[in-house]
Amino acid sequence: MDDKPMKVTLVEVAERAGVSLGSASRAMNDQGASEAMVERVRTAAVELGYRPDASGRSLRMKQTKQIAFAVADIGNPVYVEMLSAIHETVSPAGYRVVVMQTGQTAHSTAELVRTMSAGIIDAMILSPLRLDDELLAALTSAPMPIVVIGRPLPEHGIDSVSTDSAVAIGMAVDHLIDIGRTHIGFINGPLDTTPGAARQRGFVSAAQQRLASEASPIEIADDFTVAAGLIAANTLLTRAQESGTPINAIVAANDLLAIGVIRAAKNLGLRVPEDLAVTGVDNTEIGGLFQPSITSVSLGSTERAHVAAQIVLERIAPDAGHGGEVRQAHIGPTLVARESTGAADPMLTSLNTTPRQSDGTPQ
Repeated sequence: MDDKPMKVTLVEVAERAGVSLGSASRAMNDQGASEAMVERVRTAAVELGYRPDASGRSLRMKQTKQIAFAVADIGNPVYVEMLSAIHETVSPAGYRVVVMQTGQTAHSTAELVRTMSAGIIDAMILSPLRLDDELLAALTSAPMPIVVIGRPLPEHGIDSVSTDSAVAIGMAVDHLIDIGRTHIGFINGPLDTTPGAARQRGFVSAAQQRLASEASPIEIADDFTVAAGLIAANTLLTRAQESGTPINAIVAANDLLAIGVIRAAKNLGLRVPEDLAVTGVDNTEIGGLFQPSITSVSLGSTERAHVAAQIVLERIAPDAGHGGEVRQAHIGPTLVARESTGAADPMLTSLNTTPRQSDGTPQ
């Protein structure tokens, strides 16, 4: 015998309230019912323990009130900061944020976009680590609005919010040279990723312009993580010590790699910043709290997420079409100096270096 209670229906709510089914539906869905009618119907719903069918309601209204935020690693502090900004932007408009992990490949990201195109969400904000033709095809054919946080894609008709990682790395190099460090190495993440390729391009360009580029060692980490940064930095610093080639500064491609660099330096008996100055990218909260606090180039993560969320809200507004002009926004980098490069007051010091010229290929 099944003791599971029967689900209360809207018909029963209408009967309890003494109104028609149509009136009950309008009252429950805020669709033109009077205040007295809404109060009457909702009181009946509470008394009966009525729970609306969210999936059915979304089909009728052609909205789920859900916006997906899809990223490669939901544990990365940059994405956590973006998530908070997106939530703060869309929540007042009645939307929930659903967080999804794309995986590391462009194929897995494309699969997620195709799955989400089945009416599960109203829109998506996506920060892809890798981009290829399959993913581009999935993005351009998706029926819901998608905003990419990353490289601009106007030629594909995709809304995006970009920054310039290459310029950010150049700013870090400029800062290190300005404080007297000229033997500078670089720890990057995988080169087949969008940020890895851009940040490599930025360091090579800066080294050619301001350093003896052949004496500017580069080590590629397996990922943009603390553990990968520790391994890559240990390799680079050990090789420098054994060869007698001095390194007095390292640019890391993000703050997590920079933390790995500092840990490797301490393991090898090097002091930061006295023996080795270190810079990161992203200006994360964890980078500011780490000891020593990390000099980092902010890519405006919160601002980019906020703008992306605003674009999404505009695209899914009831009176807005999904067509129209492609929307492209750009947030420039800013360098914040802290203890890892010798800043005296890490909590208050904010140093904006002279802007470098973009090569026209943002992130």
